[in-house]
Amino acid sequence: MSLPLSISPEVSDALAAGRPVVALESTIISHGLPRPDNLAAARRFEQQLRDAGVVPATIAVLDGQLKAGLSDAELERIASEDVPKLSMRDLPVVLARGGSGATTVAATSFIADHAGVRVFATGGLGGVHRGADTSFDESNDLKALSEVPITVVSAGVKSVLDIGATLERLETLGVTVLGYGTDEFPSFWLRSSGETLDWTVPDGPAVAGVMEAREQLELCTAIVVANPLPFDQQLDPDLHDRALAEALRRCEEKGIEGKEVTPFLLSTIVELTEGDSLAVNLRIVENNIRVAAEIATAWAEL
Repeated sequence: MSLPLSISPEVSDALAAGRPVVALESTIISHGLPRPDNLAAARRFEQQLRDAGVVPATIAVLDGQLKAGLSDAELERIASEDVPKLSMRDLPVVLARGGSGATTVAATSFIADHAGVRVFATGGLGGVHRGADTSFDESNDLKALSEVPITVVSAGVKSVLDIGATLERLETLGVTVLGYGTDEFPSFWLRSSGETLDWTVPDGPAVAGVMEAREQLELCTAIVVANPLPFDQQLDPDLHDRALAEALRRCEEKGIEGKEVTPFLLSTIVELTEGDSLAVNLRIVENNIRVAAEIATAWAEL
């Protein structure tokens, strides 16, 4: 049986011609940003890539089809309809039902890889949750990155997660982690998590070189490019620490568990920072798109 994959003409033509393409996830559009600002942001993300000479491939599932590259009307659907958030395990169900949904890092990586897209820009990765030693709560993003040979540019993982444990899992799973101009792993809103990285790269061509070596080795694991925000664009560290501590306290007080924890913490942090964390989110994605465009351009030249 053939994969129900639909690649847009723009993306298909670029891949056939060897031009640079960058995948974008759709969960940030449907679940990560408020309406109607989410549609404007999604269009801006795509335009940023086009301005850099790179073709955007926003990933989603629409009407039982895996989509690599969306028309503007399809982008509007993802931004305006109440669609579920889809990880890898959800794809068989939504396809069987002919449904639609927005893709997480895991599902986006899977679909982008099958479409032939090798570089992917996101905000932050999922990871190991706090207290996972008893809850076993860990994002499917990590397992997917151990199985899909894609290069993901992210600002690390959100500080609501257990960052040290996440890095340990990435190491165990054989996922290469590169600091982009840094030897410290970022914690999404902040430049640093205090966790030191083994490998640092200075620019896009250096990442493309690592990608080429991975191809030669025939490894089927991802490369995570950890890209921190500039100092003057990160969230104020004191504000961050106060908001995170209070959000964690409220979460425990309310007895929130499981998959409801992260959305609760994130929305509480937006409230406590009076929207500053949401503004930083947008800067993070734009900064990661910029780096992903550099990597994809260097990869296309190889």
